[in-house]
Amino acid sequence: MSSLNSEDQSWIAWFCGLRGNEFFCEVDESYINDKFNLVGLNELVPNYRKALDMILELEQPDDDRDDDLNNLPIEKMSEAQVLYGLIHARYILTNRGIGQMLHKYEAAEFGRCPRVYCESQPTLPLGLSDTRGEAMVKVYCPKCMDVYTPKSSRHHHTDGAYFGTGFPHMVFMVHPELRPKRPTMQYVPRINGFKIHPLAYQFQLQASSTFQMPSNCPY
Repeated sequence: MSSLNSEDQSWIAWFCGLRGNEFFCEVDESYINDKFNLVGLNELVPNYRKALDMILELEQPDDDRDDDLNNLPIEKMSEAQVLYGLIHARYILTNRGIGQMLHKYEAAEFGRCPRVYCESQPTLPLGLSDTRGEAMVKVYCPKCMDVYTPKSSRHHHTDGAYFGTGFPHMVFMVHPELRPKRPTMQYVPRINGFKIHPLAYQFQLQASSTFQMPSNCPY
């Protein structure tokens, strides 16, 4: 984890610079200062006011302001990070937020689609739920329109609610010219060069459902 001295960078820049937080963009403080954008979040985050003050650096620690943020109580930091994540989910649906995330998308900072025929298409972060704690962040491929687990394990603990279920789709509604064309090739299963008939899969399913392991089988 990187450390922060208040004279070096803001809390937001510090948070986005932490290992594992590469998917986040830096939310504009003017957006956070607009109370209309935060409606309802006070009911979702414990100690909401203190968490907000920390994000905006309005709260002064008991000792000198030069204290390293990593020395603050874990609970206090966690509440601020949760609040920032929920604000982030709203911010990236705005024109400014979309623009910032598109810079990351174009640089493939969210990873690339693992599907062979998508030819390393850059992906976008996606939440499978808008409720915090239900699912970790996934990545959406606009080429095959499917979702995948991020390649790097450091992103496996990032809550998907911090990106929301509609972010990639909003991006391509605002910028339809950026959506890539669907893959023209598709994998076709073959044995000795011959395509496998669809009925073969039905027979396999029927055979597996009717087959029962003998009760006296030693395995």
